[in-house]
Amino acid sequence: VQLQASGGGLVQSGESLRLSCAASGSIIKINGMGWYRQVPENERELVAFETSGGITNYEDSVKGRFTISRDNAKSTVYLQMNSLKPEDTAVYYCNADIVQQSGRALQAWGQGTQVTVSS
Repeated sequence: VQLQASGGGLVQSGESLRLSCAASGSIIKINGMGWYRQVPENERELVAFETSGGITNYEDSVKGRFTISRDNAKSTVYLQMNSLKPEDTAVYYCNADIVQQSGRALQAWGQGTQVTVSS
């Protein structure tokens, strides 16, 4: 199982970015999918999460600016980030709760994509 994230980059304050993360491999089902972020010397924090039923949850500082969505047919989760602020600068990681064809359940992580917002 592999999660491949993309879409990070360098933008100015107020601009937008869209992150994507596609899951591949021996997967029979994907439950929750989400995005986390981490800055040096800090713990990884949850940014946004969506259940398989479409229920979403956001970290308070991104509510109203970020939107998580999924394309289940493509096993892909997206994070639309609008009105970006310098404090959004971090490495963003995607995460998925996956059930493999073997029946094994696991949490998979993407490789991380850097988002840098300049003031």
